[in-house]
Amino acid sequence: MRVGLWLRLLVSYLGVAVVAGATLFAAINLAAPATFEQAMGHGGGMTGMGDMMSALVRQAFGQALQTGLALALAAATAVAVVASAALSLRISRPIGRLAEASQRIADGRYDERVAVTSNDEVGDLAVSFNSMAASLETTEKRRLDLVGDVAHELRTPLATIESYLEGLEDGLVRPSGETWQLLRGETERLSRLVNDLQELWRAEAGQLPLLITRLDVGPQLQAAADRFAASAHEQRVAVVIEPVAGLAASADTARLAQVIDNFLANALRYSPAGGRVTLRANRAGAEVAVHVTDEGPGLTEEQLGRVFERFYRVDPGRSRALGGSGIGLAIARALAVAMGGRVTAASPGLGRGATFSLLLPAA
Repeated sequence: MRVGLWLRLLVSYLGVAVVAGATLFAAINLAAPATFEQAMGHGGGMTGMGDMMSALVRQAFGQALQTGLALALAAATAVAVVASAALSLRISRPIGRLAEASQRIADGRYDERVAVTSNDEVGDLAVSFNSMAASLETTEKRRLDLVGDVAHELRTPLATIESYLEGLEDGLVRPSGETWQLLRGETERLSRLVNDLQELWRAEAGQLPLLITRLDVGPQLQAAADRFAASAHEQRVAVVIEPVAGLAASADTARLAQVIDNFLANALRYSPAGGRVTLRANRAGAEVAVHVTDEGPGLTEEQLGRVFERFYRVDPGRSRALGGSGIGLAIARALAVAMGGRVTAASPGLGRGATFSLLLPAA
């Protein structure tokens, strides 16, 4: 048989009350007669009264004492029962509500919250519970969004591949070099998306092997510019490196290059022909900041707050046309956090470009 917390608290309080009452009863019975006789024998002008006290007086005193104690204990017991019941309910009721809410969360109702009715440990427990529930609700929403986003991203290339394969099978599409090139492009798009998702998961789960060392930032910027030199030339975008000297950060070489590459690829993707992308770095307190600034369409305040989210695109149609998977900046953020750093984005406004920054601990 399951005994509730309320009943256990009530029994424990009553047990304490019974022990206290019994102790008080025994102490008074032992001390009162002797104290009474001493008081009667030494009262003012009543010398010898102790010797004259009859057994009848002692018996009457004892009976009166027993009756008074019995009545007092009965009243105290009644008060103790009421007070114990009220206190037990006050303690057990919020805990019971927490237990019920926990079960509802276990059933998938992540919007469940409990009222904070006190400013004690039980109230702190309710606050912690609500915080946990909010975190679980956010995580579940992100999971559902991720599933929907992945399905959406996979649908387009898969539909293209399926339609072309059906056309080839039915003889409606000629197996030309252009057809094979298109199919290869779609499969590469799928592979890139899967690889990016795996990289993002590994980074957010802390499963990436990292070798944190002291790195000079200047050569890292130059190497990134060299890697994108051909792409920048093809798009007629100038990549400019502002002089950097004496700046060293604590980072993993490969992951630092990956973050800078993500920023630089994003900047080139949105830069207009004849534009410029600037790479620079500076010391910011205990951090080293690496900045990639473009002259693209810029970002609004709302877009700045969401630009590092998975699959978020400022211009969905244009991003897909330019080959973006929609999670490059999310990967950059996860890698930065894994190295003990962070990422930020800033923009003066629409049409005025944007700056993406990586901040790492200074070496």
